[in-house]
Order: sequence, then structure tokens, then C-alpha cells
Amino acid sequence: MKTKKKFIIVIVILLLIGVFFGGYKLGSEKKEPKISESLLKNRLERASQLISLDYIYTNMSEYSDVNYFYGWEVPFTEKKFIISYNGSIKSGVDLKQMNISISGDTIDIKLPPAKILAHEIDENSIKIFNEKNSIFNPLKVDDMKDFTIDQKEKVEKDAIKKGLLDQAFTKAQESIMEILSIDKINEKYKININKLN
Repeated sequence: MKTKKKFIIVIVILLLIGVFFGGYKLGSEKKEPKISESLLKNRLERASQLISLDYIYTNMSEYSDVNYFYGWEVPFTEKKFIISYNGSIKSGVDLKQMNISISGDTIDIKLPPAKILAHEIDENSIKIFNEKNSIFNPLKVDDMKDFTIDQKEKVEKDAIKKGLLDQAFTKAQESIMEILSIDKINEKYKININKLN
């Protein structure tokens, strides 16, 4: 009977030791964090500056204005100047509007179309040439302001025509893949990046 009790106690102790080490081993195994849509969206939104494209340009344009009276040019009313300046257009996608869905081992990211995010003219680069002023039609600050606004719109249209927004969307796709490769997410999941419909 004593040997039977000793045998049962030894078995119980071995079971307790086995359960302890088994639980310790299971608890200490490294669990990979679950990737969720909100986790990915937050990570990508924080890197939004990396996902934009800068277009740097130099522009030279002529402004000319003259007063007319019944279709005839009034003498001594012509004002004009030629202006040269540098500018930059920042374009990219608004990551707050992206949709992310995870299904099994596939991540689908839908991005809005690229758009112009900012357009600035470097005021220190402005040079004015061939300025002609008239006493009857003097140059005003509003002339320069209106001309600058018109030129910004013209440069933006020209840049878009040359493919700026397509390049910005492609840059966004490449940047997102690079960001996801840092944590090797792209090795564990198939990633599809497309435009929102």
C-alpha cells in the first residue's frame, strides 16, 4: 500500500511538472501579432509624407494689358512684364480615403485617385524683366496676384497632362509596398493595390 501511494504521488508530481513545463512552453512561444485593417491603415497614414511626389519646375511668362475703346487700342495704356520663378507641386493620394480589407492571406488596398496636395511658388526666385508701365494704366499689385494665380493653374494643367498624377499614384503604390516590406508583411500576404472605383 505504501508503494502504491508513493507511485501515485510520483505520477501526480510528474503530471504537475509536465503540465507546468507544457504551459510554460506554449505561453513562451512567440505569437505573431494579428494584422488588422485599422492597424495597416494607421501605419500607412503616418507615412503619408513618404507617399507623395514633388514636381519642381521653373516657369517664365509674359503679362500684357492694354486699354481698349470701342475695339481700338488706346495709346499710352500698355503695361507688361516678363516674370521668371521656381515652384513646386506636391501630389499624392489622400490616405484617409483608402479602403483596406484582409481576407485570408490577401490584403486588398483601394486608393483614391492621386491629386494635387499643394502648389507653392518660391518668392525668392521671382525675377521680373522688361517691365513696361503706363501713366494711364499703371501696374498694380492685383495684376501680379491675378497673373500668379492664372499661371499656377496653367502649370498644374500642364503637369497633369504630362502624367504627374499617374506618376504620383505609381509612387504611392511603390511606397506602400516598401512600408509593408519593413515588417515582412508582403512575404506573408499577397498584396493588391488598386484605385477606388
